[in-house]
Amino acid sequence: MSGMTRRRLLGIGAGLSAMAVAGCGSNSGRPSTSSGSKPALQQWYHQYGEAGTQQAVEKYAKAYPDATVTVQWSPGDYEKKAATALLTDQGPDVFEYPNGPTIDMIKGKQVVELTDLLGDAKSDFNSALLDRMSYQGKLYAIPQVIDMQLLVYRKSLLSAAGVQPPQTVDELLAAAKKLTTDKVKGLFVGNDGGVGVLGGPALWSAGLDYLTKDNQFGFDDPAAFESLRKLRELWTSKVLLLGAPTDWSDPAAFTQGLTAMQFTGLWTLPVIEKALPGDYGVLPWPKLNATTGAPSVPVGAYGACVNAKSKNLDAAKKFVKWLWVDQTDDQLDFAQSYGFHVPARKSLSAKAEKLKSGPAADAVKLLNDNGHPQNPMLWSPKASSAYSDALNKIIRSGADPAAEIKTVRTVTEAELKRIAG
Repeated sequence: MSGMTRRRLLGIGAGLSAMAVAGCGSNSGRPSTSSGSKPALQQWYHQYGEAGTQQAVEKYAKAYPDATVTVQWSPGDYEKKAATALLTDQGPDVFEYPNGPTIDMIKGKQVVELTDLLGDAKSDFNSALLDRMSYQGKLYAIPQVIDMQLLVYRKSLLSAAGVQPPQTVDELLAAAKKLTTDKVKGLFVGNDGGVGVLGGPALWSAGLDYLTKDNQFGFDDPAAFESLRKLRELWTSKVLLLGAPTDWSDPAAFTQGLTAMQFTGLWTLPVIEKALPGDYGVLPWPKLNATTGAPSVPVGAYGACVNAKSKNLDAAKKFVKWLWVDQTDDQLDFAQSYGFHVPARKSLSAKAEKLKSGPAADAVKLLNDNGHPQNPMLWSPKASSAYSDALNKIIRSGADPAAEIKTVRTVTEAELKRIAG
């Protein structure tokens, strides 16, 4: 998967005992509601970057016997396209969305409940995924695969510079400085300097989170201010690769030798292995310092949802059940054959042979030991935008973290009150 929409998904939960990731579409108008004797369904995916993924999902759809399914594949800001389409009569019947639908989609009755689709398979799905895609005990999406982000590093470059894999943010900064030369930058966290992907890791690094367990604002705290100042220090120290030809979700900057370390995703490991066999390792985002916080990896999953405005609701639900509950061979194929993702089901994780050795196996262990939800259900899009704006100001412009976080807190608390109302 490439593009920011896919990557912003990440957030399913610590202690995930199974392992993997997932999928988007452009609105060219809904096809006719029937095709001969079969209902016609439109299914949306975001644009995955892994070769073969589009052809795979089109193959799955074509094989479905009980409806004519048209796949829409969408580059660009998929989340915005999908959310906007749900307000019209021209949206998809079935669509994927990062971590399942938003709280506003659920409360606005834009998506339908899917609890009854799991049946006896419920216990086989990762429970953290099901919890994240549920609201008030009702399930609103079927998990497709589990995604995770991590740090990759060039073993040979670290060894030549006398650098050990960093265990704290200060060690990461020091390593990035030693690894930066006139031809290679020490670290790549996206062309925006980490604004899009380091919001969660910066909090977990400091022992904090977006929301507390009782759904209060979670990071108006000196440790958060310090952690965000470190991201600003990375920006000002000239160790970050900026203006790369592709962004952080693609491994090209790393495989082409433009950076010694890159924050990217599990899905990139097959490409990295082909380009740099044996010369790379994986790490979590490090903890803030020796006494504060913990290492972390963002974890999330796309979920298959059904549009409440579908003219073929029953057919849409039946298709989602067929593809993401019944078709276990296709689910395993989707998780392993087009970049690496961890299957959403425990029984399939046990069969994911490609994730059982080398850096892929190390990554799965990081997922299980250090996985974190990046996007809690009650963390609304408006709160997310406020935090993103604050990160941009702090990292790129040097704004005061304490002042910016207080603004985010005001927005978030108003959103929590609205949602509870």
